[in-house]
Amino acid sequence: MSEHTAKQPSASHVFEFGDPEPVLTNNPLDYLGTYLDIHGEYYRPPVSLTGLANLMSANAHHGPILHFKKNMVLKWFIPSKLVTYASLQKAALDYGVFGNMYFQKFKNHFGKVVRTERLPAISMRRGKEPGQFFKLKNDGSTIEFKKDEVIHIKEPDIMQEIYGLPEYMGGIQAVLLSEEAGLFRRKYYSNGAHMGYILLTNDADLDDNTAKKIEEKVRASKGPGNFRSLYINIGKTSARKPVEIIPVGDISTKDEFERVKNITKQEMLSMHRMQAGLSGVIAENTGGFGDIEKIMHVYHELEIGAMQQPFLEINKHLGTKAVSFKDPIWQKDNSKDVMTINEQRVQNGLEPIEGGNAIYMPSGNIPAIEAEEG
Repeated sequence: MSEHTAKQPSASHVFEFGDPEPVLTNNPLDYLGTYLDIHGEYYRPPVSLTGLANLMSANAHHGPILHFKKNMVLKWFIPSKLVTYASLQKAALDYGVFGNMYFQKFKNHFGKVVRTERLPAISMRRGKEPGQFFKLKNDGSTIEFKKDEVIHIKEPDIMQEIYGLPEYMGGIQAVLLSEEAGLFRRKYYSNGAHMGYILLTNDADLDDNTAKKIEEKVRASKGPGNFRSLYINIGKTSARKPVEIIPVGDISTKDEFERVKNITKQEMLSMHRMQAGLSGVIAENTGGFGDIEKIMHVYHELEIGAMQQPFLEINKHLGTKAVSFKDPIWQKDNSKDVMTINEQRVQNGLEPIEGGNAIYMPSGNIPAIEAEEG
């Protein structure tokens, strides 16, 4: 009898490695409705405010655009004793991200408001009674404010009137898709193999111990990622190659990363109504985005003026002019110091004449409108 027991060939071995990982599972777009909290003190927001805050860092466009809009509000803002620059800076970002901003009123002994402070929108809740507000603390407890002590400015929502919702809600899927594409691409580079494949061996004498060692070595050689690979050992085969690697996918030809990123970028610019030249996007053509100065003028006319209006609503709540904005330098009327012919005639006690209301340029003595058109 032989001293060594004959090695028994093992059965065919198959195992998988590199399980795909879910990138994002929570969607802040899920509309939860507006309901009273379990304790019945305040209403819950219709969407996850934490989810909206996390979206700020989801990709390279969404968060910076919201900060750009905040800066555009601040650029022409005139600070006052009641509403400071720092307070409006935080409130402007709250309004852009959450569609809500809150200010606490501080009064003197005579009941006059002497200052306001911004309250963080992410932790503010509307009470079940009008004018009642709560602030959530980290330990789960709440701080209740006095009735009508809090100013609440909100973006309109057609489904409820308790809280506001940001304007970009319809484009959240583009933000999520852009993040998923970016994370997937990172997994692609950190994966090491850069593709899924089948590792095939043809060894009838491969035992369980050796198969286990191969499995451990292969798993250790790859970073965890989104690519699933397969190891197979076939005991009886006529194959000429003892070891063979069969690729089952090539990320370089099937990955539409660049296309997805370009599409989501355009969707995010659209959802924020942002001109690409103002958002830091690099032009792909030699002509660029055109005259940025003219684009800024149009953007101010169509967007920034409307963005300032919610903040001017603070004045109505305070009963005084606490928030105001300067006019852009290009909107200043240089003709205010120039008198028309009729204005001069009225000062001299003369009757107005036809065409006397036109403003004439110093050179050429022609109407200013005709000079601009010419």
